[in-house]
Amino acid sequence: MQQEKPSVAGLPARERILLAAHDLFYREGIRATGVDRVIQQAGVTKVTFYRHFPGKNDLVAAFLEYRHQKWLAWFKGALERAPTNRQYLLEPVVFALTEWFGDPHYRGCAFINSAVELGSTQPWVTAIVLRHKKDMEDAIAALLPANAARAELAQAAAIAVDGAIVRAQIEKNPKAALAPLEKILRVLCEKGA
Repeated sequence: MQQEKPSVAGLPARERILLAAHDLFYREGIRATGVDRVIQQAGVTKVTFYRHFPGKNDLVAAFLEYRHQKWLAWFKGALERAPTNRQYLLEPVVFALTEWFGDPHYRGCAFINSAVELGSTQPWVTAIVLRHKKDMEDAIAALLPANAARAELAQAAAIAVDGAIVRAQIEKNPKAALAPLEKILRVLCEKGA
């Protein structure tokens, strides 16, 4: 998922804050990024910031919602752009992840990272993460035939995808994550046939 750098000139203050938070939170982490850094990056005053986001948790929630919408739209689009193979219905997942892992700004899944950083102290973050993961799973399920095994296979595929995401992030080697993922997805397709 290419992280485009939208032009922030002329955008309303709330959008500039959200875009700055998106960039900083994803690149450096939520806990490592203070509100003052977001304010500076967005080019707003503290008063303006707090008018739009009464606290950092409000900004984190907005960041996660923004990231969810942006990432899911990209993921579904990548699945649609992918070549199709009737013998390997989950091939579009590998296509999409290959594209995402090749992004020079790739730093894993913002939702997995957020759950690790904040999930134990902020249960609402875990709820947002679970919703995101369910929507990703549903996008994967849409690739599969509508039969009794569809939900189970999509769930297994989504878990394998999360493992590949983490491995690509840790090893900084997309191929080390994609090759085993492809094997897993092929087996799942065979089971679902």
